[in-house]
Amino acid sequence: MLEAVMVKRLRDYTLDLTIRVKPGEIMTLMGLNGSGKSTTLNIIAGLLLPDSATITLRGECLCRTDDGTDVPTEYRRIGYVLQNSSVFPHMTVRDNVAFGLRTRHLQRSVITERVALWMDRMHISDLADVRAKNLSGGQKQRVALARALAIEPGLLMLDEPFAALDTESTQTVKDLTRRFVKDMQIPCILVTHRLSDSTEIGDRACVICQGRKEWEGIPGRMPELCTVCHCK
Repeated sequence: MLEAVMVKRLRDYTLDLTIRVKPGEIMTLMGLNGSGKSTTLNIIAGLLLPDSATITLRGECLCRTDDGTDVPTEYRRIGYVLQNSSVFPHMTVRDNVAFGLRTRHLQRSVITERVALWMDRMHISDLADVRAKNLSGGQKQRVALARALAIEPGLLMLDEPFAALDTESTQTVKDLTRRFVKDMQIPCILVTHRLSDSTEIGDRACVICQGRKEWEGIPGRMPELCTVCHCK
């Protein structure tokens, strides 16, 4: 379970948000550009310092401003995939998938075994020795997802992961994401602008506007965003 209560003063408004995501649940976080979606993820990941927050993941406190608790990003066990995949272009697929494991100083045999497992699960084993700069968009996102899941995260966060993909690649990455979130029973937050993403992959949707929750519920029952978020 992820539970995050956070406040962050921004230039145009104050983000004041409470988020709860259950194990195995995909929550889609939606809203207009600049509504605070990526800021929310960055606070949870420890990349942005909140003014006030209490964030717990599987019972472990990651951040509590009241007593100064602030677990460094690299120790939060969060898999984070961005829109542009953020793969390292000069590295091979194998080295990209291994990156997070190596930073945790695991035994070489463990790294080798886990990298092989996740390349197989993401159907990229045949690309193991290919440099990431030579991959298609869909292949890069599968590499990024494999890297995020190989560390066996307690939370998976995806920021517009399908935006730059073609239809076939999008469906493949959606299917793989949903499968492994359910199999691993980890909470997942998916940032997207598309209602179709939310209804196809999300268990629950949360719409925010200027840092505040406007609507939360089952994606298929979501009203049109323009009727929920009153930003002009």
